[in-house]
Amino acid sequence: MERRDIEIFLALADELHFGRTAERLHVSTARVSQTIKKLERQIGAALFERTSRRVALTPIGRRLDEDLRPAHQQILEGIERAIAAGRGIDGTLRVGFIGTAVGQLLHEVAATFHTRHSACQVEIVEARYSDFLAVLRADEIDVILVPVKVAEPDIACSPVLFREASVLAVSARHRLARRDSVSLEDFARDKVLRPRSLPDYMDESLVPRKTPAGLPIERGPEFSTVQEMLSLIGAGLGMFPVPAHAGKYDTRPDVAYIPIRDGLVRERVFIWRTTAETNRIRAFTRAARDVVATSPNPLLAPVPG
Repeated sequence: MERRDIEIFLALADELHFGRTAERLHVSTARVSQTIKKLERQIGAALFERTSRRVALTPIGRRLDEDLRPAHQQILEGIERAIAAGRGIDGTLRVGFIGTAVGQLLHEVAATFHTRHSACQVEIVEARYSDFLAVLRADEIDVILVPVKVAEPDIACSPVLFREASVLAVSARHRLARRDSVSLEDFARDKVLRPRSLPDYMDESLVPRKTPAGLPIERGPEFSTVQEMLSLIGAGLGMFPVPAHAGKYDTRPDVAYIPIRDGLVRERVFIWRTTAETNRIRAFTRAARDVVATSPNPLLAPVPG
């Protein structure tokens, strides 16, 4: 039984008049009559008593009406809720981030977003390198701001929001800590930490496999969170390239941040499940671009164009 057939049956059960039913549903009277005859053939019994003077439900038709109507109403309400969630900008938007200063940035974005869409609340939570895709796919977060390349068939990405230079985080006791700057060649001088469970292609967007001269870059212990990474670096167990803002927001006496002369620019993008894209996500992305474009912070320079 098709949805349109159910709608015609229920409307005729309400109106008990073929002409009024046709007008209500914007179809022909013949269409209403044909649909009821088709349903009666499928069921094997008459659903309506029809005379020249009146139309009335048969006992079987009345029972069918009683069974179908609540379920049909549930379907309509479910569709309405889905449309409201997809098109409306209300409810709650859950936004994740990886890093430190970007959390502060997202609170600024949330404030701008809320002035535009006061009916929608924003929850901002920290995500981890090790499972940010998992929590996104599990519908625990709606959208996440990430610093890595993401190319997954079920994940959509926003345009690049901003780019930021990288610095090399090393132990304050490390020989490189006395340098004014380092190059990618220096990555071959010690172990470079690795984010736990990060797909290889994402990891390579953070740390190449080899230096420009072809020297292999040895990988060290794995980490899940920024704080775990910094504790490993402070203990002298490896080094890792981090966004330049870390020198201001992640200061520690046991960690030094050295500018990298020749590359590793971080690009920040929002990602979300392709099937879960909503107006809320689109509106929040627009607010983020507007905030970045007017930010006085030189680390958050907007992408040209």
